Amino acid sequence: MARVLIVDDSPSQLIGLKRIAEKLGHEVITAEDGSAGVETAKRELPDLILMDVVMPNLNGFQATRTLAKDPKTSHIPIILVTTKDQETDRVWGMRQGAKTYVTKPINEEELIKAINEHMP
Repeated sequence: MARVLIVDDSPSQLIGLKRIAEKLGHEVITAEDGSAGVETAKRELPDLILMDVVMPNLNGFQATRTLAKDPKTSHIPIILVTTKDQETDRVWGMRQGAKTYVTKPINEEELIKAINEHMP
């Protein structure tokens, strides 16, 4: 069983993403904003991170860049899961270090495929 960190400021999104990850048999850890997500990732070293973009304190792009540049966490695949659906957002997210970009509302099959693809 792998450990998945879900970082999202929306309680309903956290519940939905957690349900999908747990259905796949993964243990889930959560954080409610980018700053908490970075701290949690450094402390817990999850196998995969599902990261929202639009959040208070530190947005998902900033949090992804921080984790991707840190030698302690740079190996952790990050999947951005966001309402920002412009091509420029997608390109920017990938430049920050994300492995995949999934848009909300979530297509469960697409998210499961992305999780399975990047799970170590």
